[in-house]
Amino acid sequence: MTGTGSPLPDANRAGPSTLVKAGQTHILIDAGRGVVMRLAGADSSPMRLAGVLITHLHSDHVCAINDLITTHWIMTQGNVALRIYGPIGISQFVKRQMHALEPDIGYRIEHHDLLVNPPVLEITELDPGDSFTIDDVQISTAVTEHSPVKPTIGFRLMHGGSTVAVVGDTLPCAGVDTLARDVDAYVQTVIRRDIVESIPNKMLQDILDYHSGVVDAAQTAARVDAKRLVLTHLVPAPSPDQYLEWISRAAEHYDGEIVIGDDLTTVTV
Repeated sequence: MTGTGSPLPDANRAGPSTLVKAGQTHILIDAGRGVVMRLAGADSSPMRLAGVLITHLHSDHVCAINDLITTHWIMTQGNVALRIYGPIGISQFVKRQMHALEPDIGYRIEHHDLLVNPPVLEITELDPGDSFTIDDVQISTAVTEHSPVKPTIGFRLMHGGSTVAVVGDTLPCAGVDTLARDVDAYVQTVIRRDIVESIPNKMLQDILDYHSGVVDAAQTAARVDAKRLVLTHLVPAPSPDQYLEWISRAAEHYDGEIVIGDDLTTVTV
């Protein structure tokens, strides 16, 4: 878990992102604030990423893409393409990031003899239902429900007999069920509805109608027979002494393994 936080700044939690290691293949899902530092903590780096998968274009899920691009470029000396996959709109988003980086790119090429070319990027826009491979990892997609954010997609990754679903921000929906059915680990962003409802802040309460709650995620995990439920993007972020309370609420609806934790929490399947 290379970022278990949310748009709310937290000294202990980076923005939403999940790193999947499949053999020697490293794949990052989403790129929230601080992800490059968390990759270092996870014994990885932008240079090692075989691909970056983006679920949707909310700022907290994409704001570190420019850091990934720049750091990957410098560490590979501009000789390796960074592959980015995401919903329709990701190409334009990355193009605008590159425009913002133009002065920095020019400065570095002028200063470093080994940097001859700007960053090499391979951008793939995905329609829900598309499937593709990264190295020997098979990846399928499905539409998720985060309206008015459209399109949003989730990912199912398969490698060596193990399967993981990482679905991003969404309400329970048919697409999530498809991605998470029978997986070894189902990674879901969650909020505590009961706590959010008790906070008299209109903008905070607005998140209730397009995020899964802990109970929603647990019910989905039970419905699709997921072996593990991994909770991330925790709103409001709990302290470690509150983890048991979150797990207990989920366990009322799901009897599989439930994982919640700090950044760099690791699940092995």
